[in-house]
Formats: sequence, structure tokens, C-alpha cells
Amino acid sequence: MTGKLKAICTLKGHTGIVWNTSWHPKGLMLASCGEDKTIRLWNYKDGDKSTLKCLLADGHQRTVRAIAWSHCGQSLASASFDATIAIWDYKSGQFECNATLEGHENEVKSVAWSRSGSMLATCSRDKSVWVWEVWEDNEYECAAVLNAHSQDVKKVVWHPHEDILASASYDNSVKLYMEDASDKEWTCVGTLSSHTSTVWSLAFDKTGDRIVTSSDDRTLKIWQKYLPGNPEGISVKDGNFVYKCVCTISGFHTRPIYDVTWCHLTDLIATACGDNSIRIFKEEDLSDRNQPSFSCISHVNEAHLQDINSVQWNPVVKGVLASCSDDGMVKIWKMEST
Repeated sequence: MTGKLKAICTLKGHTGIVWNTSWHPKGLMLASCGEDKTIRLWNYKDGDKSTLKCLLADGHQRTVRAIAWSHCGQSLASASFDATIAIWDYKSGQFECNATLEGHENEVKSVAWSRSGSMLATCSRDKSVWVWEVWEDNEYECAAVLNAHSQDVKKVVWHPHEDILASASYDNSVKLYMEDASDKEWTCVGTLSSHTSTVWSLAFDKTGDRIVTSSDDRTLKIWQKYLPGNPEGISVKDGNFVYKCVCTISGFHTRPIYDVTWCHLTDLIATACGDNSIRIFKEEDLSDRNQPSFSCISHVNEAHLQDINSVQWNPVVKGVLASCSDDGMVKIWKMEST
């Protein structure tokens, strides 16, 4: 299978770097954020008909680095270089900032909601990962401060079905965390070490049994989950699980890979690279689960004029991808079979 990634819309409005995008769970709205301290919400329509819905401008004092929709679609969380997280709720026909979370000592780099919506995760340049419990009436309580990393933490992502949290760091590793059922304490239950430089991003596949990581070392790595007693004989300590690196995808990217997204509708992987390109990878037919192989089926050279910071697949509309860049642009793409 080959395909062509076609640009269908360019969304202009941000001034300066656009750092992150996030699709609403229903797939009909896209949020973007950036250096201009604003969040922009765009109505997505097929073709080039997408338009600005509203501008959220009063939540942060510095760059807005990351945004994430709750799975119910009623709340949007934003993380900023001002060391705070803002929670925007949709009420009375508009979005309002109803909570500001403080505690990180430095720039907040990423934010993510758990599947249930009962927890929020954040990470920072201060090397920590925080887990927040979400209560009614916009009450948020810090449930854990996790200091497993030795350097700046770049990204936090939740498992798609379980309360397992993953974080990627400047220390070249990914950490996995779970709450201990016996004492309700959050602990690091695994470390993924194989990259030779900063791990910028990661994504789970639709099952949660696989993780893809992207790095400053210009490679992608695929990690497979193994449970105790697995037929492959992979050692699993403490009776939980272990993720093992089963594939390294190299030779395609010429600069750091700043983001990666794994589509839960098509199983395609998209990457955002410092060489201004977007690439699409597909697992080859008859691929071995324990030694998978992937092909690059589409490469858009100069997809943006500068570094691409974020890519995200639409969760509902198959083959639609959003990207954003240092060039100040947000773009929407459509994957077409050839």
C-alpha cells in the first residue's frame, strides 16, 4: 500500500511558533496553541472550509506549550511556560477558564487526561510528572509528584484503556507509572531505554499493547507489551508487564523527530520532524508481532517552512491529520490511497 498526504487547509492566525494541536473527541473541532500565549479553536469542515471558532487569550502569561481535550469534550487543559495549567470548560455556549493549577517550578511542557477523565497528568522542565485527581466543581488535587526522570520531561500520555501513564524525557528514556492498589501510591513500574538522545514524544496504538517513541536520535522505536508467562519467554518482574523494543525505524528522518501519532482508526503512524517533513508509516503485511517491520508510505517534503512541532490524527474522521510548526501555521491533511 502507498498513499499520498494531501494538504486540504492552512489555518492562519497565530503569531510566532505554534507548538501543539489537539482534536476534539468528536473530530469536528481542532485546538491549537503557541508562542502568542493564545489558544485558537477551529471548526473543522471537509475541504478548505475550516474556520476560526473562538480565541482563548487570557489564561496564560507566557507561551502556551500544550493542550489536550478531555474525553467527554467538555474541558480543555492548557500547559504553559508560565508554570501553570489552565482548565477551560464549555458553559453557557462559550469556553471559560475555571481553574488554574500551580505547583510546577518551571515551564510545563505537556498535559493529558486519563480515559476516565478522573485524572490529569502534567510534566515540566523541573524534571517532574504530576498526577492530578479531578473532582466535581472544578476542584483539582495533586495525587502524586513523580521524580523518576533526571532531566526535563517533554511529554505525558495515558494508556488508551487503563490508568497507566507514560512520560518521555531529555534523559533519553520513557517511564511508565501506575497506582499501587494496596497503598494508593503512584510509582514508576517501568523504564524504556534504547534511544541515544532525547525522547521527544510517544504514542500508544489503539490496544495499548504497543508504544511508538520518537527521538532526537532521528529514530522511531516500537515497544511491545509482554505479560507474565508470555509464550516468548520474555522476563516480567513484579507480576505486572514489560514493554520491550521490538523494532527500530531509522534512515528516514534527517533531523530530530519532535512528535509522533498512532492512528487508532487506520493503524498508520505519522511523524513531525525538524527537517520540515511529515512522514507516514504503515506496518507491513504478515509482519511478526515480536519483530515487526514498517514501511514509509508517504513523505511530504517541506510540509511546513520550519520545524514541525506536532502531528495528530483526527480520532473520528479517517485519514485526517493536523500539524503545526515554527512557521506559525496550522495545517490539515488528508491521507489518500494511490
